[in-house]
Amino acid sequence: MHVCLNFHRAPGFSINWALSPEPWSLWTDAKALDIFTYHWTHFAKRYKGISGKQLSFNLINEPNRCTAAEYASVVRQGVQAIREADPDRLVMIDGLFGEAMLPVTELAGVPNAIHSTRGYAPFKLSHYLAPWAGTPRQLPAWPLKKGAGSEEVEWDKQVLHRWCIQPWQDFERLGARVFVGEWGCWNRTPHSVTLAWMRDFLSLWKQTGWGWALWCFRGSFGILDSQRKDVRYENWRGHKLDRKMLELLREF
Repeated sequence: MHVCLNFHRAPGFSINWALSPEPWSLWTDAKALDIFTYHWTHFAKRYKGISGKQLSFNLINEPNRCTAAEYASVVRQGVQAIREADPDRLVMIDGLFGEAMLPVTELAGVPNAIHSTRGYAPFKLSHYLAPWAGTPRQLPAWPLKKGAGSEEVEWDKQVLHRWCIQPWQDFERLGARVFVGEWGCWNRTPHSVTLAWMRDFLSLWKQTGWGWALWCFRGSFGILDSQRKDVRYENWRGHKLDRKMLELLREF
């Protein structure tokens, strides 16, 4: 099993800023950046010699509240600190966070790196009723229409390609390697809608050849113990298995 060591929170950065804000900014405060590079230097020294096939470092999860230039500057300094301690360490670099995560062109040339996108678009489908995502309340279908009674499509497979695939394919042409570091659908979205949406994303990634990691294996987004109310679960070693979702993933 590959382990990716990742910061969801760092000095001056919190992925969940609304619930746990930081009193300073990693993007603009030199002291925060100094501590950030110290942390990653420590981990690089600790795990030096462990193969990149077994361990990678993902410096910042879903960076936001910054410009592309600010983010690129922090990543470059973090990677430099890691490589001074462990020249061979594999790093994963997230794109800038948003409904359709975007790659950062300035970082395409970082050596021994994999660039990580997401598969959560559209949020109103993947995070239906999720309180940490603003509690979207439009009951989702797939394809997703623009509003009640509307026949105009807001999101479908073609839109997914336009916003979530094409920018990263363009990025690949700069020499970058791409990976879908997270994707999934929270358990309030109807199961049939979830599976139809997942199938379209999976088929697009199969065409591109990108690997992906489902959030999560066990829990509210996963194939085990997801607590969906519209699934006929199968007992598996004391856990509730979503067999239909498992077989869909296996298909791809």
